[in-house]
Amino acid sequence: MHQLIKKIVVSTFLIASQFSFADGVASLRDFFKNTNSMRAQFSQVVTDTKGRKIQDVEGSMQLQRPNKFRWDYAKPYEQQIISDGTQVFLYDTELQQVTVRELSKALGSSPAALLAGGDAVEKSFTIKNAARKGGLSWVLAFPKDKDSGFERVLLGFKDAKLRKMELYDSFNHITLITFDAVERNPVLIDSTFLFTTPKGIDVVGE
Repeated sequence: MHQLIKKIVVSTFLIASQFSFADGVASLRDFFKNTNSMRAQFSQVVTDTKGRKIQDVEGSMQLQRPNKFRWDYAKPYEQQIISDGTQVFLYDTELQQVTVRELSKALGSSPAALLAGGDAVEKSFTIKNAARKGGLSWVLAFPKDKDSGFERVLLGFKDAKLRKMELYDSFNHITLITFDAVERNPVLIDSTFLFTTPKGIDVVGE
């Protein structure tokens, strides 16, 4: 009888594990199918190989698929990353400099492509289910481009909304992004994703 109960417990655990692993990819595909825009507050923490915190920033983000996005970093320094669907503008207020890149070159297999790109994401990434943790459904993405700068990206979903991202780069740094006050499909105005270079600011093209 003891062995029978043990087998039932093990079987139940395995079935539950299969379901928890299956949620991630389904959540990502639902994100691309049913999320046309997104708005949220975020916190971003970067740690090195020894677990030491080397960056801790906060801000807000807005996304309009396909390929339009805006990330405003507010603390402890101000920076903007804006895509109008054709070009990406990186504005560093401290350096008084704007870097402009073509969207196709700026995205590629970058984590931004996972969020702002079209539903053909699996052309640029290998997608796999990941273990459920922290009450979130996770999906693991490996960039097919070996020069992307990232080895893997984890995305955590809950209630059809993106809640966390974990990015592991080629320097073994870990970037954890936590999204709060997440709005799914808010109405965003076009000017949100337009960048006008302030007077006296240096513009650098890549």
